[in-house]
Amino acid sequence: MSRLAPIEVEKLDAEQRIVYDAVVAGPRGSVRGPVPFWLKSPGLADPAQRLGAFLRFESELPAKLRELAILVTARATTAQFEWYMHRPLAEKAGLPPAIADAIAVRAEPVFADEDEALTYALARVLCQNYGIGEALFGRGLARFGEKGMVELVGLVGYYTMVAMTLNAFGAALPEGTAPPLSS
Repeated sequence: MSRLAPIEVEKLDAEQRIVYDAVVAGPRGSVRGPVPFWLKSPGLADPAQRLGAFLRFESELPAKLRELAILVTARATTAQFEWYMHRPLAEKAGLPPAIADAIAVRAEPVFADEDEALTYALARVLCQNYGIGEALFGRGLARFGEKGMVELVGLVGYYTMVAMTLNAFGAALPEGTAPPLSS
């Protein structure tokens, strides 16, 4: 259950309404996830939602790898809503369901795709250590380049902020939906 009162569109102030309208008009198409909470502070909501839209829809990383990194972050933070929203997106982007199944139960996934394995390793280490050792960093840099590595690190950092927002303010799953992740 949410710890903050839901937003009422008709009661948004001018600054909140600008951000709300931008989100609805953008690639997300609706205000959900962390955005309703962020709208309590439109100065935070606006740059945060723009960064999220870039990372999710415009990053040079393939959608499958972006969604994999989001799932790793959601599992690391036990962000139920984040997992609920992104697991179907990951599968739609081509991530094998067995990989998501393994991540969900904190098991080591079996990868057939080297880019998936590397993305998983990078995201997992970032979530555990808040940094990346030299050897793994070098592999990531060789494969994804500077821009790709910056975007991958940014993606994990951004979705950590999303997870913290969702968890701290009690983002509710749709009624009747069981939490997809164990503690």
